[in-house]
Amino acid sequence: MDHHTRLDNALRGKPVDRPPIWFMRQAGRYMAEYRAVRERVSFLELCGDADLACEVTCQPVDRFGVDAAIVFSDILTIPEAMGQEVVFEKGHGPSLPKPVRTRADVDALVQPDVADALPVVPKTLKLFRQARPHIPILGFTGAPFTLLCYMVEGSGSKNWLHVKQLLFGDPDTAQLLLNRLADVVGDYLQSQVDAGAAAVQMFDTWAGMLSVHDYERFALPAAQRALARVSGAPRIYFTRDTSPFLHLVARTGADVIGLDWRTEMARARSVLGELPVQGNMDPVALYAPPEDITARVNRICDAAGPVGHVFNLGHGVLPTTPLEGVEAMIAAVHARAGA
Repeated sequence: MDHHTRLDNALRGKPVDRPPIWFMRQAGRYMAEYRAVRERVSFLELCGDADLACEVTCQPVDRFGVDAAIVFSDILTIPEAMGQEVVFEKGHGPSLPKPVRTRADVDALVQPDVADALPVVPKTLKLFRQARPHIPILGFTGAPFTLLCYMVEGSGSKNWLHVKQLLFGDPDTAQLLLNRLADVVGDYLQSQVDAGAAAVQMFDTWAGMLSVHDYERFALPAAQRALARVSGAPRIYFTRDTSPFLHLVARTGADVIGLDWRTEMARARSVLGELPVQGNMDPVALYAPPEDITARVNRICDAAGPVGHVFNLGHGVLPTTPLEGVEAMIAAVHARAGA
C-alpha cells in the first residue's frame, strides 16, 4: 500500500495494511539537519521562506521514512496577518507585545485576504509535492480559540488570566474575535487544501484550560465555524487535554480527532464510535528503552483497532528527544504490517 493510500484510508476509516505514522513537530530542533538550517536564518525568516520551509519539511521524511509530512510553519502567522506584532526571542516562547483586550483592539485588526496575506504555506505545499510526490503532506493552523489565547494574553500562560477575564467579563467582544478568527482560519485551511494538502489539522492546543461548559460556549462554536469553511480533504481537530471534551469534539465537524497522551485510546474509541482518531503516545516516552517504546506503540494500536487510526504522538516531539527513540517508534509502527 503506498503512502497516499495508507494515510487517506486511515483518515477516512477504510482498511489499511498498518497504521500510517507521522508526528507533530516532526521537523524541528531534535534533528541536526534542522539545526544547521537554523544557524543560517531566524525562526521567522524560516517560516517566511517557502524554499527553506520545504527543505526542513523534507528532512524527517528522508531520514525516518514516515508516511506523511506536515508543512513547516507556525500558528502565529495568522495574528501577524491580522496586524498584530509577533516576536520570537531566542530561549523564550513567542510574545505579542500589544495584546488584544478591548473591543477597540478587535476593531483595529485587519481581516486579511489569505491569498495575499498568507501565501508562504500554500507555496511550500506545492514545492513539497514537486520534490516528494510519493509522500502526502498535511497543512495546519491554530484553532480560533487557541489563537485568541495568544492574541489576548500576549504570550503563553499557566492560568490565562487575561483570556478568561475577556471571556467572562466581555463575552460579546470575545465572540466577535473568535468569529473573525474562525473565518480567517477556515479560509487559510482551504487555501492549503487547494494547494494540494492531503489533509489539514487544526490545533486547539489551549482549549483544554476551559471548563466543559466554557469549551461548549466558546471554543466549540469557533471550531465549527472554521471547519465548516473547509472541504476537499480530511479535517483533523486536535485538542490537548482532550478527555473532558470527548463527548463534544465530534460536534466540531472534524473528520478525525487527534488525541493527547492523557486520553485513554480505548475510551476515546468507545465515546467517538467510528470517527477516525489520531495519536496518542506520550512524547516523553521516546526517551525510554526501545523495547518499552515498542510495547507502548503496540498497546495504543491494539486499543485503536485496525481501522481509522493514524499513529502520532499525543503532542509535539521535544527538542532533546533522542533519535533512537524516534526510530524505535517508527519501526514498531512499521512492524504492525500484517498484524
